[in-house]
Amino acid sequence: MNYTFHQLQIFLKVCEYQSITKAAEALFLTQPAVSIQLKKLQDEFKIPLTEVIGRQLFVTDFGKEIKKLAEDILLTSAAMEVKKLEYEGILTGNIRIASASTGKYVIPYFLTEFMLKHPQVNISIDVTNKTQVVKNLQDNSIDFALVSVMPPHLSLERLPLIQNELYLVSSVNYAGIGTQINLKSLEKYTLIFREEGSATRIAMQTYLNDAKIVTRKSMELTSNEAVKQAVKAGLGISIVPIIGIQNELQLNQMKIIKIKGLPIVSRWNLAYSKGKRLAPAEKALLKYIEENKKSISQKHFSMGAV
Repeated sequence: MNYTFHQLQIFLKVCEYQSITKAAEALFLTQPAVSIQLKKLQDEFKIPLTEVIGRQLFVTDFGKEIKKLAEDILLTSAAMEVKKLEYEGILTGNIRIASASTGKYVIPYFLTEFMLKHPQVNISIDVTNKTQVVKNLQDNSIDFALVSVMPPHLSLERLPLIQNELYLVSSVNYAGIGTQINLKSLEKYTLIFREEGSATRIAMQTYLNDAKIVTRKSMELTSNEAVKQAVKAGLGISIVPIIGIQNELQLNQMKIIKIKGLPIVSRWNLAYSKGKRLAPAEKALLKYIEENKKSISQKHFSMGAV
């Protein structure tokens, strides 16, 4: 057998698209180049890998069996490359992180230098609400979760990062509201909430319930950005994480309103399932954040690290 990995990769693309033209486009190759490599691979076998009926290309039953083996060969080759890089001291791997929506203002600063030092490590971040983050942890479809409230029903390890402070805010031009109000007066304003399942929504609703505030006028939006824009536009007031409105405060577009019981203070945590077998890249990321979180916090955030 004299086939090459390149030929197997081309064959898999042809199987995927059932078209030499589309496979060539996907691989950024010319159609003749794909046809030549496919023919060279076919020459290694007496039984056809593909057949053309009318103008449509089909993969034969034999070709489907070779396709499965080709996938195994390429996966094994990739694993060998990863192992080689590990022994050479080059960190590799994929890290999946799910973040509660406000966490998008936090997590990038804890990853930047790590990714520059380890370019072979790929990190993907899914920004969603708390409910989905918890589900991802339960399903083990992610490696880490950035959360401000630890789910009590899950057995998790955590690496504390920075404080998460929630304040009552309004537009600087919001009619009839100063920089300080009493609790009962909250009832006369339109309150802007995040959607059900959001940690910010839960914190705000708990605060209002504890204070026995009756919400008379309200609006519900599905992201912190939407809430922020609504507040800036003067549609109402809200309790939001201060980390997401730093620019608006500096530009004098929004203001903090002092009120009893605020700010609500929690802490951002990088959480992962207890007992999870961490890959080398995941261990390295935890070690890097543990060693550098104080300097990162001092450089990028007003809140201190633990």
